[in-house]
Amino acid sequence: MLGLAVATVRARRTAFAGSFTALCLGVAVLTMSALILLSGDGGVPGRYAGAPVLVRSAQGGTGPDGVFLERAPWSARQTEELTRALAAVPGVRRAVPDRSFYAQAVADGEPIRDAGQRKGDRLGHGWSSAALAPYRLTAGRAPHRSDEVALDRALGARPGERITLLTAAGPERFTVSGTVDGPGYYLTDERAAELSGGVRVIGLLTERGADPGAVATAARSAVKDSAVKDSAVKDSAAKDSAAAGSGTVLDGAARSELAPVQDAKTRWIGGQVLTAMGALSAFATVFVVASTFAFSVAGGRRELGLLRAVGATGRQLRRLLYGQALAVGAAGAAAGALLGAALAPALGSVFTDAGFLPPGFAVRRQAWVLAATFAAGLAVALTAVWSASRRAARTGPLEALREAAADDRPMTRARALTGIAFTALGCAAAAGTGFADPTDMTTLALCTAVGLITGVTLLVPAVVPPLVRAVSWPLVRGRGAGGMLVSEGMLTAVRRTASTTAPVLATVGFVVLITGNTQTSVHSYATRDTASVRAEAAVVARDGTPGLSDAAAGSVPGTGLLATTVYGGAAKTPMEAAGIDPGAFADVHHRLRTVSGSLARLRGPGTVAVTESALTTLGGHTTAEVTSAEVTTAEVTSTEVTTAEVTFEDGRTERLRIVAVLADRTAPTPYTALLPRATVRAHDPSALTDVVYRTGPATSSAALRGLGAEEVSVADYARRADAEEDRLVEVFTLLLVAMSAGCTGVAVANTLLMSTADRLRDLRLLRLSGATLRQVLWTVAAETTFVVALGSVLGALTALPSLLGVRAGLTGTFGVPVRLIVPAAPVAAAVAGCLVLALAASVLPARVALAKAVRAGAG
Repeated sequence: MLGLAVATVRARRTAFAGSFTALCLGVAVLTMSALILLSGDGGVPGRYAGAPVLVRSAQGGTGPDGVFLERAPWSARQTEELTRALAAVPGVRRAVPDRSFYAQAVADGEPIRDAGQRKGDRLGHGWSSAALAPYRLTAGRAPHRSDEVALDRALGARPGERITLLTAAGPERFTVSGTVDGPGYYLTDERAAELSGGVRVIGLLTERGADPGAVATAARSAVKDSAVKDSAVKDSAAKDSAAAGSGTVLDGAARSELAPVQDAKTRWIGGQVLTAMGALSAFATVFVVASTFAFSVAGGRRELGLLRAVGATGRQLRRLLYGQALAVGAAGAAAGALLGAALAPALGSVFTDAGFLPPGFAVRRQAWVLAATFAAGLAVALTAVWSASRRAARTGPLEALREAAADDRPMTRARALTGIAFTALGCAAAAGTGFADPTDMTTLALCTAVGLITGVTLLVPAVVPPLVRAVSWPLVRGRGAGGMLVSEGMLTAVRRTASTTAPVLATVGFVVLITGNTQTSVHSYATRDTASVRAEAAVVARDGTPGLSDAAAGSVPGTGLLATTVYGGAAKTPMEAAGIDPGAFADVHHRLRTVSGSLARLRGPGTVAVTESALTTLGGHTTAEVTSAEVTTAEVTSTEVTTAEVTFEDGRTERLRIVAVLADRTAPTPYTALLPRATVRAHDPSALTDVVYRTGPATSSAALRGLGAEEVSVADYARRADAEEDRLVEVFTLLLVAMSAGCTGVAVANTLLMSTADRLRDLRLLRLSGATLRQVLWTVAAETTFVVALGSVLGALTALPSLLGVRAGLTGTFGVPVRLIVPAAPVAAAVAGCLVLALAASVLPARVALAKAVRAGAG
């Protein structure tokens, strides 16, 4: 049967072209995604490239919700002791603690924006850190006094010039002592220690000829001894954290783990995009191949019946279909793997430019990845043909005698039951979406869409006849036989109509789902944040500045959020926190609700308010909810967790009293802990304010510009707060829409091309009956347009329950009305694209075939 299968594929190349194309594109996407995902990291960060061995703090790294945050630092005491221990390791010439803090040059009254500082970037360092790159002096000398700085020569400053640097406190004047051949602002180590928090990295510069591997091994012993020494300290007031006193030694390629957390987040986002692309391409490929083979079986019943008549068994017919799938799959998978390997670097560049991968990312081709994706392509092809092979095996010998094209049984009982099951699954997922957390809504929405699209596609043969009769009634009653031919042609071959409707349904359904889900979610967050704040305006950092200094925040009457990170729980889990003025904060965030306690008790250095999720991270539990009227008077009622051990950015650990537990849905995102502003500043000298909500008179624009700030409306800030994430989501949406529309577009063209080829005998009969070529082509175009319209309507309807579930879930979670948004442009483009592809794949082949028949008859 394998030889017959290969011969069949060769003889019917046109019929299998769509499956080949779909498999080729699907495997190409899988190959590109896998190669990029497995290409690892972006290499060792440039400013650590000169240190063969690096030691980093070991605790933390990822927040409770998967948010990428820095690891808990060592305290000053731990840093001193660990540096001394590491400096004594044989082969170590020097142990350098890397201190970092916020610094940004000011030129022409505004912060220099071409440095491209992102939120969380700290470009200020102690002079000793320059040796870790190493960055060398190109002019002048190293800084010796507290008001001297060595900086990047690209800034154009010369030794002896006076410049202004923005620090967390505000603008400060410095003298340029020298310039270096790398980025950053380098102060004396003593001044850097004053401006920075704790230390997270200690670089080891080795002696000439020393073996980095041996040095790393000895350094691990030194780090372990230091951790044991810390754990022996019994007095909690004297120790900082035994766990934080430990560290991880990195050498060789492992030093790439010290890439900035922003790059790790970017790489993670890119991984999610690539994973979604791979999953969607796999689903679409199965869909296309399954549709093609189902149509092939439906159209080739007489041929299959003839095989049964000459003695072929049902098992042999299944083997024939599997052989065809194997032949098409092998060719398509091989071509797709090679195409994916060739295009992977280009896709990597596109992802880097779009922000899904960090700068400097490079794709590494690996032969085993190509082999794996080739095998995956074969598996997809064989899986897709399973249903069609079962139907082929049930073909009876009498099918060879069929002359009528009418479908006496367009849908089997198994197909109906499977369609009902998938539809029920989709409806259940839609209902669950309304009660899910925002993090789970996207997954449930996708499950809803896949379930409903699959279910409705299977049930289309049952839906087509009544819809065709209802919509085509005016055409049938009109003048001429065209309307009747269109209607009866679709009703006679219900299975063919269903097969051509299915890919349009999937295309429009996915486009409506993806665009509607992302737009509704993005706008819902902005709506929630706007409704949660009562203020005149918001003062924020300008582009290129990562935050507001104390000078900028202090110039605006209102309440600010001084952002920092704290580390709690046994695992020192990072948690985003903010320093606030409790009274002004409660006035501005008027929707804030407490589960227990009172925000008014957030006074003094030993207090903290946390969200419900943060309390769980700290190992506690919540008590009965209190109303907004009780917020200023209620006492802490939790008796099981009243204190928590928290590590700050300077590495010091303190036991804080939990004075309030905030409801997750009303707490200001992304903060999970609130502290008195003075507490944050005392422990994090480099902390910057994210936003100041102005409640008094406005500050002049010129004054704000000089401090790297600007004023915007609260609604504008709510939209801009996640502008970068929203941009990535928009690009992600476009990629997924292009992927789904592209893959299912192949199915649209291929299915209609096969359908037209299968109907050429009927079309020729119309010509012999007296119809003109124009009338025949009008009939084909009208039927094609009807199929596209039917598929578009069903696709939109299948996506609607998913979107309604998302809207209901977001409304319930945020407590504000959420508007359902489905952008018209991409949906209209998808429908128009399907129509153009469908007309091109049906009318043009029909015209060519009929013209050949006319010429043959004339000859």
